[in-house]
Amino acid sequence: MIKTMVDIVKRAQLLETKKMVVAVANDQHVLEAVHMAHKDDIIHAVLVGDATEIIKLMHQLKMNTEEYEIIDIPDPVLACQASVKLVSQNKADILMKGMVDTSIILHAALDKEFGMRTPNRISHVSVMEIPTYHKLLLMSDGAMNIAPDVEIKQEIIENGVTIAHALGIKMPSVGCIAAVEKVNPKMQATLDAQELIFRNQNDRIKNCIIGGPFAMDNAINKQAAILKGVTDPMAGDVDFLLMPQIESGNIFYKSMMFFANAKSASVIAGAKKPIVLTSRADSKESKYYSIALAALVADFQA
Repeated sequence: MIKTMVDIVKRAQLLETKKMVVAVANDQHVLEAVHMAHKDDIIHAVLVGDATEIIKLMHQLKMNTEEYEIIDIPDPVLACQASVKLVSQNKADILMKGMVDTSIILHAALDKEFGMRTPNRISHVSVMEIPTYHKLLLMSDGAMNIAPDVEIKQEIIENGVTIAHALGIKMPSVGCIAAVEKVNPKMQATLDAQELIFRNQNDRIKNCIIGGPFAMDNAINKQAAILKGVTDPMAGDVDFLLMPQIESGNIFYKSMMFFANAKSASVIAGAKKPIVLTSRADSKESKYYSIALAALVADFQA
């Protein structure tokens, strides 16, 4: 049973070593995380970008350059395109963002000619180990989809369920988050929750159980749920938080990281292969855990 970030790493180490391409790899924290994952035999890395800068950083980090494949493409746009092509053509299992704007790498990843598109919308999924919560907690979407309607929320749930399954959660509990725990016609998040539950009950959204609407307290705290009379069995015990819009997801994620000392791993789901796309403010440990999570997802989707 995977309950911590260390468990994710241990499971990743048991898998066949994955090949990961880092787009615009001249980033110190990214290379530190890559080095950690390489030493733990989780990944073999292909480093794409300005070779001079990459090698300079590798020497500073005491990385053995002979253990890595380095592709010299100084232009960030071309480096992202080359990286995406390697993964899209099944020459690698994972794509990782380095020192490049998110918009540039996603533009390449979603290119209709050579990208990693699927029929699904892509979404950002984070897995957090929070000291005050009794198990790993997944959440989406705090980084990509700004104001998802109910159709997009369904795809976000489906992407999140894939990540949950890769973690061994066979029937994840998905809690639809809103400001209140009752349906209110003036609050779209509660109406969306009602519709998503209906679709789940009618097998239009499968392999999970959807509940809500939940205010945050009764989604993750059983006592709060009891005090508020919330009778949904998953109240206080959700596996996956569906956020109503990007602001709430982003604020919750960063609050957990900076106020609650959470540990996290994040991937982009919904593409052909997992994409490691972390915040510049994320630690090397978060990037390392994200690589390990991506290895689990790549193995699950293989």
